[in-house]
Amino acid sequence: MSGKLALNPVLVARARELAARAAAPVVELAQAHTTVSVERAVLRLAGLTGTDPVTGDGPEQDRVPWVNRVVDAVRDQVGLESGVALPVWHALTSGAAGSLPELAEQVGAGTARFAVPTDPEPAREAARAAVAAGIAWIDANRARRDELVTTLGDPPRRPWIYLIVATGDIHEDIPQAQAAARAGADVIAVIRSTGQSLLDYVPEGATRTGYAGTYATQENFRLMRAALDDVSRELGRYVRLTNYASGLCMPEIAVLAGLERLDMMLNDAMYGILFRDINPRRTFVDQRFSRMVHARAGIVINTGEDNYLTTADAVDEAHTVTVSQLLNERLAHEAGLEDWQLGLGHAFEIDPDRPESFRLELAHALLARGLFPDAPLKWMPPTKHMTGDVFRGYLLDGFFNLAGVLTGQGILLVGMMTEAVVTPWLSDRDLALRNVRYVLDAAGNLAEDFHPQPGGFIDRRAHTVLAEAVDLLERIADHPQGLIQAIADGTFGITRRSPDGGKGLDGVVRLAPDAYNPALELLEGVRV
Repeated sequence: MSGKLALNPVLVARARELAARAAAPVVELAQAHTTVSVERAVLRLAGLTGTDPVTGDGPEQDRVPWVNRVVDAVRDQVGLESGVALPVWHALTSGAAGSLPELAEQVGAGTARFAVPTDPEPAREAARAAVAAGIAWIDANRARRDELVTTLGDPPRRPWIYLIVATGDIHEDIPQAQAAARAGADVIAVIRSTGQSLLDYVPEGATRTGYAGTYATQENFRLMRAALDDVSRELGRYVRLTNYASGLCMPEIAVLAGLERLDMMLNDAMYGILFRDINPRRTFVDQRFSRMVHARAGIVINTGEDNYLTTADAVDEAHTVTVSQLLNERLAHEAGLEDWQLGLGHAFEIDPDRPESFRLELAHALLARGLFPDAPLKWMPPTKHMTGDVFRGYLLDGFFNLAGVLTGQGILLVGMMTEAVVTPWLSDRDLALRNVRYVLDAAGNLAEDFHPQPGGFIDRRAHTVLAEAVDLLERIADHPQGLIQAIADGTFGITRRSPDGGKGLDGVVRLAPDAYNPALELLEGVRV
């Protein structure tokens, strides 16, 4: 599909060079800082789980996890400038506690005492061994996924059909997910409970009380993965599981996804900033660590450029989608992700009443495919222009499915004709899957015959968007404050976010020269 448009190779190379320059300052920012969630992720890799039983008698998801209590205690006593590993494993190697859970109980009782050791080597070695065990578990899960894909097989065709379920109750989600797989879904996404991205802790246990979604917890991940493994064996193809590594706990959720063998995670460099008002500095530090975990786990990330087109015009601002895709690619590569792991996002969101709207959609989709030929692009269905007319909506979804087939998208999210009307019923999902299956069966090989005319409408439009993207990247790369200032100026999704505003800035800490993070050491393969 990469040959469908004859993109100017000089212009493409220039776009990537500028994206690297624009991304460099936020990479340096991430390398120089840590966050409370990064430090909690270190403890999760070392095996610390559970919640403090004295924090109340309410639902489990309202209790404070041990990882939060320990990190908060270290921060209160000695600060996080050196990281959590040295103080915690100094306490363990000096005999103050016999295990991480015992140390956590001392924190709960108010008796734990932390210090940064003058001789850090014993604590370093102990921390490294503990975290290495967690990473070894992630490695084993990656190998297990490869084994299952080899044994059971992948879906017989692309794009993969991606379908959302989420009732709020994990035990209701499971039969719905299995039914969706039997009806043809290749990827099941369990959407998160409303507002979870703004919680600065990860709920614990199996949950049944989510609103408009289900809490992302380690136990919920485990239950759904086991259920999809069962239906995978039944169907003779590996069914993939998606959740959301975004928000204030991005690093921790990435770790939990690796520990429970999830296959895809929503993970965008700027989504939390723009659409959840999370502080930019917090987001860029957290996303780098989380993507390093995803790279190690063999997880495919899905980025969120489609969201820009729900707030901005899909034609006038098309170039901002391309810019974001290039920035997401650069930041992902820097964190160790490979092209096959980059589910870069875009969407079918042009006003259908606009003349030539379908041709414009094809141009934008072909541009993304041409720029990222080895990435499994994630193609999102129409939402903003769904009016409640289910017949019109069903037709739009059919055109969306056809565009995905013609332009070689890798992951096709199933559109619902009841979008903006009700939460889809099972019958709605069944009809939507029939729509996808019809298009794939009827037109699945039509891309072989689809060659836009050089210099024609589609070709010209794609080159216009690329040129506009390069112009914008030049402005971002040349600006003294770069990408963070571009976000403040409302460049993406016409949403302005201040560098010092938003949620979570108080959880960002500049690292001291003696800082030690065993997870970074193991993930990067160098001593830090």
